[in-house]
Amino acid sequence: MSMTEALDRFLQSLGPAGPVRLLCVGDVMIDRYVYGHVARISPEAPIPVVKYARETAMPGAAANVARNAAAMGAQVTLLAPVGEDSEANEFEALLSATEGLRPALVRHAEASTIIKTRFVAGGQQVMRLDREGTPENWTGSVRALVSALGAETGEVRAVLVSDYAKGAITAELMSAVIAAARKSGALVIVDPKVADWSLYGEADLIKPNAAELAQATGLPTGTDEEVAAALRHAGERFPARRVLVTRADKGMSYIAEDGAVRHHRGKPVEVFDVSGAGDTSLAAIGLALAHRADLATVAAFATLASRIAVTKRGTAVVSLDEIRAGLGIRSTNRAGDYNLESVRRQVQAWRAEGLKVGFTNGCFDILHVGHLKVIEEARARCDRLVVGLNSDTSVKRLKGPTRPVNPEGDRARMMAGLGAVDAVVLFAEDTPIDLIRALEPDLLVKGGDYNPETIVGYDETVARGGEVHIVALEEGRSTTSTIERLQKT
Repeated sequence: MSMTEALDRFLQSLGPAGPVRLLCVGDVMIDRYVYGHVARISPEAPIPVVKYARETAMPGAAANVARNAAAMGAQVTLLAPVGEDSEANEFEALLSATEGLRPALVRHAEASTIIKTRFVAGGQQVMRLDREGTPENWTGSVRALVSALGAETGEVRAVLVSDYAKGAITAELMSAVIAAARKSGALVIVDPKVADWSLYGEADLIKPNAAELAQATGLPTGTDEEVAAALRHAGERFPARRVLVTRADKGMSYIAEDGAVRHHRGKPVEVFDVSGAGDTSLAAIGLALAHRADLATVAAFATLASRIAVTKRGTAVVSLDEIRAGLGIRSTNRAGDYNLESVRRQVQAWRAEGLKVGFTNGCFDILHVGHLKVIEEARARCDRLVVGLNSDTSVKRLKGPTRPVNPEGDRARMMAGLGAVDAVVLFAEDTPIDLIRALEPDLLVKGGDYNPETIVGYDETVARGGEVHIVALEEGRSTTSTIERLQKT
């Protein structure tokens, strides 16, 4: 059986017996993104002036691990410390938007909730502002975390420990985690931050990246051979633990059950943002191990999930549907309901997850490469893409009595079948302005030779801090020219 077939079988097995329960423990923070435009340099100092457009916030670090695990179908409890402040209230409210995630937060008056604010202009980060204390600020919260462990580990299959070296993960806490997990039969999987892995006790699996493996072993990790040597050294130094090292575009490496070092490669993708990709891989590894998958399947599953995460901007969440789609398994309900109210609810759910929603529209009567260029370029600039599709009556008014060639049901199914499309919505009006007002997309995309200000929905989108993007059409590619060529044959 090929690895693709094994992974396909594993993905198909998820869900029928009910979701597994996972516990996430570790440092948490708010990841805030402030978006704007840079048009000039400050006269006060040689720095860019960012004109504010909009901002988003999402739970990060261990909270992002929990969100990813929930999006992959697990029932997740997040046990973590926060401050006794208004930001902790915001953090808890952000968590409430994730179905399947239950927060068990410990409030601590001696520390402030951690916030990382990234300022983004032109698709690039221009500055990051961190508000955090020192690990010692969280010392008083550790006892409360230890006290809460017993009530949270009873039915969990795995405990995911996310160490960001902010103070939550201590030897005392790890000792309690290991003891509670052994009592309940749960596995302990750690994403490490410190070089001395003795901090993590007898965890079942350590998931360092290549740099962290090099730090822990004192060995280089640039090549397959170097990674293999470092893995074997780690196995000798920490014999009670398995090690699965993540290597960015080189995939993952591990010592298999038969003692051989194996390397799992991921397919190359265009990387937009690596923020949170390690969180996604920890969630995927935890879910797969909770289902008692072997390390080959674990590595393949986590590599695929991470590959999807880096194609997104910001602290990203990867769903089980996206992983299945990445393997060529399409969800049966993806983009299958074409009415506005259904799509509006879906857009609200995406936005609650902190996802950027894009919108484009058209008749899409006979699909051609020009259409595909617009769709793919639009999807590359957002996390989810909604396509507004003119109904048959709308097309007749716009294009004449002989159009459309294909009825709206067929056109909608064809459009929904494209991998870059996440939802399709039909509209009977001549323009999609009502859709745009109802869906409030973060990105509006149109194909053609337009001035941005003349595009329907430009004013509404820009007023909300969204962006408008124009895709240059492929010359000589249009439905009208296709029909004319067919009529001449």
